[in-house]
Amino acid sequence: MIKVIAKMTIKEGMAGELMSSIQELVAETRKETGCIVYQLFEDTNNQKVFTFVEEWVNQEALDKHLNSKHFKDASSKLTGILEKDMEISVGTLVI
Repeated sequence: MIKVIAKMTIKEGMAGELMSSIQELVAETRKETGCIVYQLFEDTNNQKVFTFVEEWVNQEALDKHLNSKHFKDASSKLTGILEKDMEISVGTLVI
């Protein structure tokens, strides 16, 4: 199993734009073969910070997701919304 934690800090006042930019991404990703979990959380202490929590059955499923049209489309939309580069951590289950 592969776990991805992707933390985004968005520009002030861009939460609505973020939500509209990722609706299709979330809907289509959840349909992908190999996607176990695909969730977005808002930080309770900072409304500019959002974190994707993802689980994939294997690296192949994650790679297919990263090359999907909906992922590439959403990534290009996020360029003007993000305050800084995303912080991404990818891990494999060990216990």
